[in-house]
Amino acid sequence: MKRRWQTAGILLALAFIFSGHTWRLDKPYQNRKALTAKDILGNPKYLAISYGGYRENSRALQPTVEQLKEDMKILAAMNIRVLRTYNTKLAEVANLLKAIRALKQEDPDFEMYIMLGAWIDCRRAHTNHPDHHHEDEEANAGEIQRAVDMASQYPDIVKIIAVGNEAMVHWAGSYYVQPWVILKYVNQLQALKKAGKLSKDLWITSSDNFASWGGGGAEYHLEDLTKLFKAVDYVSMHTYPMHDTHYNPAFWGNFEGEETLSDAAKMVAAMTRARDYAVSQYQSVAKYMKRLGIKKPIHIGETGWASACNGHYGTDGSKATDEYKEGLYYQMMREWTDRERIACFYFEAFDEIWKDAGNPGGSENHFGLFTIDGKAKYAIWDLVDKGIFEGLSRDGNPIVKTQGGNKATLLQQVPLPPVKQGKAAGH
Repeated sequence: MKRRWQTAGILLALAFIFSGHTWRLDKPYQNRKALTAKDILGNPKYLAISYGGYRENSRALQPTVEQLKEDMKILAAMNIRVLRTYNTKLAEVANLLKAIRALKQEDPDFEMYIMLGAWIDCRRAHTNHPDHHHEDEEANAGEIQRAVDMASQYPDIVKIIAVGNEAMVHWAGSYYVQPWVILKYVNQLQALKKAGKLSKDLWITSSDNFASWGGGGAEYHLEDLTKLFKAVDYVSMHTYPMHDTHYNPAFWGNFEGEETLSDAAKMVAAMTRARDYAVSQYQSVAKYMKRLGIKKPIHIGETGWASACNGHYGTDGSKATDEYKEGLYYQMMREWTDRERIACFYFEAFDEIWKDAGNPGGSENHFGLFTIDGKAKYAIWDLVDKGIFEGLSRDGNPIVKTQGGNKATLLQQVPLPPVKQGKAAGH
């Protein structure tokens, strides 16, 4: 009897293997409990990243499902499991959901989840006369409805809806709205959850600058913001020390006492302060929310560092942007957020050259961990060394290191941070 069961077990295993499946010892087969935003946000096993799959210098050319599947395989190899994307009216978002579903059908163990952003504009946005006291109701309602439809169609993939992308911060002068607009749509989505028309486990938030979330001046400390804190499931805040190497450089450079450090140590010192600056902005939001007597998780919806710039942050400006400093910032932010169990939707996965199409050297085109043709920048050279990208490609290009993997060549292009007088702020 025992031998008969052994024979049956062998035959069953062989049938399973020849059906195209293999046993995985590192994680259980995907009959496990469906994960929620609460399970994945801040879990170091589920790294997050901001993602756009555009290859061209215009979003008129949308990435195909096959191109997006290529990207998903690359990111999954890096242990990226949560993506942030936005603009529901564009085909890229719909194609991305199709691509992930296809990969899940090909391999039931494949995991990729989405934080879906609905773009929100004021009335007459992106014109010479934006009206910041009224919203573009038709466009905004359309974004929200499409997000609802996608979350309903793909509940196994869409785990978060974010209302707006830097839609409340005042320096977004061409389109920002008042907090009541964001609150209105957050409340609508929460009502749909209560009514059972959206999953109760779907988390609702808004992705905005730290200042908009109360970490800035008193002009943001409005009653509607307090209501918004109470309405969201968590806070998604953005922090960009790189931009403040130009706009608010009190922390940036090499200061008194660092003259004798090696060049490498000088850059580590400068980038450590940049990381600490991001931490201070995170803490400013936490402190403001605590003042209000509200307790919600806070995660980082965006932060990043460009690898090149021909303007404010380049060699003729604050000397902040290059692949080496980008790599230091990425490593430091991942270490801090993993340790503190904060989700960090690092900006961004791949360069997107449409962002500043008229200026190829502009920093907005160079925030990716990969170049547009799939070369891995210094931040992730170690992953290439580990062989995790073997057999993967982007548009036919294998994943190789930038600069031919030559660190000495890379460092020749790295400017030292500016020398500053006195001690660094806060030190």
